[in-house]
Amino acid sequence: MKRDDRLYDLIQIMRDGRLHTAAELAAAVGVSARTIWRDMAVMAQTGLPVEGERGLGYILRSPLMLPPTLMTADELEALVEGLRHVAEEDANPRARAARSLLSKVATLMPQAGIEPEG
Repeated sequence: MKRDDRLYDLIQIMRDGRLHTAAELAAAVGVSARTIWRDMAVMAQTGLPVEGERGLGYILRSPLMLPPTLMTADELEALVEGLRHVAEEDANPRARAARSLLSKVATLMPQAGIEPEG
């Protein structure tokens, strides 16, 4: 799992407002406690409201609203693959809608490098 995907997953887990130990978080995302310690330091340095320390646990102190278009690379790839599959089937009544949605996703997320099908 890439670090960005792991950080996203950690934020999702911590949005419940509870105190989480490094061991608990490590088990949830499949890494060592030492990796969680580093990830928590990175998250705090980037301005996320993460508080805690080794041995006690970590908590996300204030509600965090993530933009609805924030998704992991795997989620984006699955979305694009599914849309392209539907868009290629001209007999499918939703092919036009899939092409339109693919174009919208490409516009909303230019950093993803999605080439809409024409």
